[in-house]
Amino acid sequence: MEFTAKQIAQFIQGSVEGDENTTINTFAKIEEGRAGAISFLANPKYTHYLYDTECSIVLVDESINIDKPTKATLIRVKNARDCVAKLLQLYENMKPKRQGIDTLAFVSPKATIGENVYIGAFAYIGDNVVIGDGTQIYPHATIMENISIGCNCIIYPNVSIYHGTKIGNNVILHSGCVVGADGFGFAPNADTNSYDKIPQIGIVTIEDDVEIGANTCIDRSTMGSTYIRKGVKLDNLVQIAHNTDIGSNTVMSAQVGIAGSTKVGEWCMFGGQVGLAGHIKIGNKVFLGAQSGIISNLKDEQSLMGSPAIEPRNFFKSQAIFKRLPEMYKEIDTLKKEIEELKKNK
Repeated sequence: MEFTAKQIAQFIQGSVEGDENTTINTFAKIEEGRAGAISFLANPKYTHYLYDTECSIVLVDESINIDKPTKATLIRVKNARDCVAKLLQLYENMKPKRQGIDTLAFVSPKATIGENVYIGAFAYIGDNVVIGDGTQIYPHATIMENISIGCNCIIYPNVSIYHGTKIGNNVILHSGCVVGADGFGFAPNADTNSYDKIPQIGIVTIEDDVEIGANTCIDRSTMGSTYIRKGVKLDNLVQIAHNTDIGSNTVMSAQVGIAGSTKVGEWCMFGGQVGLAGHIKIGNKVFLGAQSGIISNLKDEQSLMGSPAIEPRNFFKSQAIFKRLPEMYKEIDTLKKEIEELKKNK
């Protein structure tokens, strides 16, 4: 579909500079622009791209000064990043959704399938599964027995959902993620000189508007449920252990690892490779920098970095000292020798 600069400006409440009848039908990076594409400029240091871009329309922050003529039609807005996000959402929502059950899919006769559902080839839908209206199950996804999936969810190829899992509405599970595998529960057995497996009889509950990245794993609880609350966003390769509770609207970057029975508050932000010990409680709006290691409870609105994690300012000061440790060691060694000489000469 095509949209004019005037239509776009009305949708995002911007003002047009140039031809309001200019049309676009796709998106492009400003430095890789082409005719019929729309892009954006939110950072002044990239302004030089604006003068040469082939994009037909560019969204520009009101605060950016432009001192040369441009070929592109401009739309001035308060926040170009936010506006392009709205346009991308509109673009995505306008794509036609697949519907129907592929003849190569297996759907148990005991399953309940809603309206306008898509189930791709070689997908498996087990007994007593309930799938809500508008949900899309892509090829090779495995949905085991006694699972409920809400409306307008997207289950991408090769997702595995174990028995008993409960999934809300508007949930997105990316390829290869595993929901409901056994928690890591083993007890040492002195008689057999081995480990006995502790059965994991709980489930996983994923609330509305959650998105889970590729190859992320969420373990079922020993008893009760592991919880992923409303609005949580998990990146690729995240590990959520059994009996954890991840608070609403919390986001985690790739390779975060959460040990068992840990409770994470709402609106937290964890950078890549953050690690949390088990049986601890993290407050609301906690920010943890990449590779932070947390071994004890944290209060609301703390910001920490490092392993074990400390306050960011102290972390950077410590890193500056750490770089100088070899030099400082030599200085200390020299001072020790001088002190010993002074003692001898007394």
